[in-house]
Amino acid sequence: MRGGPRGFGGRDHPEGRGGPRGRRMFDGGELRLVLLKLIADEPRHGYDLIRSIEELTGGAYAPSPGVVYPTLTLLDEMDLIAARQAEGAKKLYAVTETGAQHLAENAELVAALMARLAEVGAERARTDSASVRRAMGNLREVLLHKLRSEDVAIETVHQVVALIDDAAQKIERL
Repeated sequence: MRGGPRGFGGRDHPEGRGGPRGRRMFDGGELRLVLLKLIADEPRHGYDLIRSIEELTGGAYAPSPGVVYPTLTLLDEMDLIAARQAEGAKKLYAVTETGAQHLAENAELVAALMARLAEVGAERARTDSASVRRAMGNLREVLLHKLRSEDVAIETVHQVVALIDDAAQKIERL
């Protein structure tokens, strides 16, 4: 999942690129607040922050290092967090008094952002079950096998399309 977000602006969100309603996971300074909140909960390294967000979303979203590390630098420059050396070149970030005050001033937005991450995780859990993935993969393989045949009649293709449309309608009515 490294290398960029999955779902919101990334590779495989069920609602397509950009996530629900085509919006990005975070606007403006929202990622700053999420990172600040996670650091306030416990001092963390940059990679730990990426992993924490990915865990909160059930793997549906992982911010890229190319977004997280510059944001951490900005938070440090704003005196909202302080970096200290730990384990070689790694920096461990902790919230400052100014950062804690900033979180308190934005408590309602922070709560909404964390709820959004939790909802993405809950949605992922509902829509990404192993049995559904297995069944979809099975359907894909059968379709490829059947439709790649050189002697497949156009009537067969129409029957396959009708079956898939019928299945979609039945699932929609559940």
